[in-house]
Amino acid sequence: MISSLQNLSAWLMYRPFLLLLFIVNLLGTIYGYIWYGWQLKITEPKFLIFVPDSPTASLFFTVVLGLWLFGKRSSLFEALAFITLIKYGLWAVVMNLLTLWQVGEIGWMGWMLVGSHFAMALQAVLYIDHYRFGWWSVALTAVWTLHNDVIDYVFGQMPIYSSLNDYSAQIGYFTFWLSIGCIAFACYVAHLNKAYQLTNTDVS
Repeated sequence: MISSLQNLSAWLMYRPFLLLLFIVNLLGTIYGYIWYGWQLKITEPKFLIFVPDSPTASLFFTVVLGLWLFGKRSSLFEALAFITLIKYGLWAVVMNLLTLWQVGEIGWMGWMLVGSHFAMALQAVLYIDHYRFGWWSVALTAVWTLHNDVIDYVFGQMPIYSSLNDYSAQIGYFTFWLSIGCIAFACYVAHLNKAYQLTNTDVS
């Protein structure tokens, strides 16, 4: 079992696979910004950066993958990618399933969103052994993430699901605790990274 996990971890960093994943995430990011186009047109300029949550999350991971391809790292982008991919990946899955419960169907587009956003969260977790972000990166990402929640649910810039408008308060509450959960998860990863650094320092 351990050998299988080690093989998977190594295969995930296989350069051709990283390149493929970079292209997939880049294309998904571009599509995501196009998908938000209509909402961006009616958004005040000062809020624009906070509206397209999912494509921005995949953009963070695209940057991480691009850096890895060139043998570089950014602990801040790794933390941003990890937290936001899991948060907005799971958030979109839940919102689409709630829409299914509310209206009875979501069509092929809805199921595509469920699958693609679940994949966002999954890829963040699969690369858990390869992140090297620390506490400061998590802290800065926590500020970004919670500030984004305030912009979304205090200033009304959340992604629009018309069938769920009556539940915006409950969704905002859920989103806040989802953010807290993802930040806590990132703190655990930062703890593992600290232990990894100490171990490697001791060995050297």
